[in-house]
Amino acid sequence: MMQTRNPIFDDFARVFSGAVGAASGVRGEVEARVRAQLERILADMDLVPREEFEAVQAMAAKAREEQEVIADRLAALEARLDALEGEAVSKPKAHSASKDQPPPSEA
Repeated sequence: MMQTRNPIFDDFARVFSGAVGAASGVRGEVEARVRAQLERILADMDLVPREEFEAVQAMAAKAREEQEVIADRLAALEARLDALEGEAVSKPKAHSASKDQPPPSEA
């Protein structure tokens, strides 16, 4: 088989290789600029690091659990107080009648 070498195809291949190389260089530059722009925007947003966020999230969950325990204790104490007040109302007191009447006079 006889192989011919055509200079037009060689030139075309060189031009195409140069274009691909230039395109990849432009791509790298665009990526670098976009990355720098995004980093600047994120820095301006005053975001917290993931570790700090997770620590605060854990603290909030613990506080929520403690608040629920305290709410349950408060409800139990209120129920107990209501029960005690109900007992006090249902039992007549001997001293309450004497407060409304003057003490008996000694004659």
